[in-house]
Amino acid sequence: MRWRYLSSSSSIVRWPGGISLLVAVVMLMSWSTTAPTQAAATSCKGDAAGITLPDGFCATIFADNIGHARQMAVTPDGTLYVNTWSGIYYNNGPVPAGSFLVALKDTQGNGHADVIERFGETVASGGRGGTGLAFHNGMVYAEINDRIVRYPVTPNEIAPKGKGETIVSGLPVTGDHPMHPLLTTPKGDLFVDLGSATNDCEKKNRFPHSAGNDPCTEKATRAGIWRYDANKTEQRFSPAERFASGLRNGEGLSLDGAGRIFVTQHGRDQLREDWPELYSPRQGQDLPAEELVELRQGADYGWPECYFDNQQRKLVLAPEYGGDGGKKVGICAERQEPVAFFPAHWAPNDMKIYLGTNFPKAYRGGAFIAFHGSWNRAPGPQGGYNIVFQPLADGKANGAYVVFADGFAGAVKDPGRAAFRPSGLAVAPDGGLFISDDVHGRIWRVSYQGGDLEAAVVAAPVGVTQATASAKALPPEGIHPDAGNDTGQLPVPKGFTKEQVALGNRVFHGEEAGATCGGCHGSDAKGSPIAPDLTDGKWLWSDGSLQGLEATIRNGVAEPKAHPPAPCRQWAV
Repeated sequence: MRWRYLSSSSSIVRWPGGISLLVAVVMLMSWSTTAPTQAAATSCKGDAAGITLPDGFCATIFADNIGHARQMAVTPDGTLYVNTWSGIYYNNGPVPAGSFLVALKDTQGNGHADVIERFGETVASGGRGGTGLAFHNGMVYAEINDRIVRYPVTPNEIAPKGKGETIVSGLPVTGDHPMHPLLTTPKGDLFVDLGSATNDCEKKNRFPHSAGNDPCTEKATRAGIWRYDANKTEQRFSPAERFASGLRNGEGLSLDGAGRIFVTQHGRDQLREDWPELYSPRQGQDLPAEELVELRQGADYGWPECYFDNQQRKLVLAPEYGGDGGKKVGICAERQEPVAFFPAHWAPNDMKIYLGTNFPKAYRGGAFIAFHGSWNRAPGPQGGYNIVFQPLADGKANGAYVVFADGFAGAVKDPGRAAFRPSGLAVAPDGGLFISDDVHGRIWRVSYQGGDLEAAVVAAPVGVTQATASAKALPPEGIHPDAGNDTGQLPVPKGFTKEQVALGNRVFHGEEAGATCGGCHGSDAKGSPIAPDLTDGKWLWSDGSLQGLEATIRNGVAEPKAHPPAPCRQWAV
């Protein structure tokens, strides 16, 4: 069974009753541009996988269009299980028919799943999907809503047919990070990540100059790793099971060959936006680092009081807790530093330590990390949207990371317009690497066919040449290839010109003036979890007049409306 991916998109935002916002943006800003070049071709002959890999590696499209595919797990017989997620994080977008959990198997040995079956909860049963997934002791463990549920798999069965058993319920699902990635260990521990509800435990989430709650009471129930018994049903969430704290959003969890557990850490946002007197635009783009840490019981990894400064290579005090832009260290000297670190805002959504034997020996024991991609690196270009390999030895970094797989985003690295965004990883019994995408639900299978097991770790060819930052206000995503080509269909308000409307359209998409409108409101302006729909003609903060829009854009808003509190509150018009 082969499913093909079909899509269409337009750079034009058609807003019934709302074109004046474009004009308002045009009148309030000044512009400059820069352009990226086209993506490199696929690295695998005979299969248009659409990504680039180092020489000797090959990717096939294992499956397509299965939903917002998040994390995965593989059984000893090669069956792949995938958790898919919908709901507000995807504009309540279309949910594939059937259940959220997917079982896939390649029975022909050609790198493509010919059996695809769904199981578990559906929309009709109240399901909203999830992120976390693991396979343990013959059972699939999956996050669904506020629960971790397990499904026994019987012999000769691909998708479980029985009803799931609840292992843990009552997990927090509010705030900025409602997902629950998980890890099971051979001895039966179940580790669950509970991301923070806020950016930095501020008294007013993501508002300029808002001090942090001290102490941060949120840490009792969020921003850490919790441990449960994978073999015990009907457990209830409580602060008592907290294993480690200070992890803002630890989505990727994996065991190494010695039994050590490693976790990725999403660094905080908005140093520049919330504290412009302390951080330059470039520092807002480059700080703080994303992290890979070793999980230790009782350890505190710094959030919210600290962040890892990847330029100084140390934890420093956050401005919400008395920091001065990176000089003060204070209590951060007592917090646990990372094993390795990576560029800011790349969003590490999953991580797997490679214990297979198919790849060259230099990859064994190292960490593959799926970077979902940034939305907030202006005035520089957006980054991430790739798979990185970090060499490790004896639990420590053993050299610099390299970009192992690239080209997922296509021509535009932008959260609303990227063709694909890496989200999950799994290592097959034969050593192949599965990569999932949560935009169109594509899954790749990467294998090594080079024949040289002594080959060194090298980077993939660059999938997209990004725009180069300069002292001017530059667009975060570069110029889209179809920018401004269809603005003739947009209405032109009285007193304005077609050229102004076209310019407003480019500003919205981040092609001029360093604007990030589309990053929050969505490339089609139909809203996202962090900003409202601009196409429905409903004005949240003004009457839609040019004067009202100017005032809202200039002054911001007191509280967000019609969407969760999040980064784009100042543009929630």
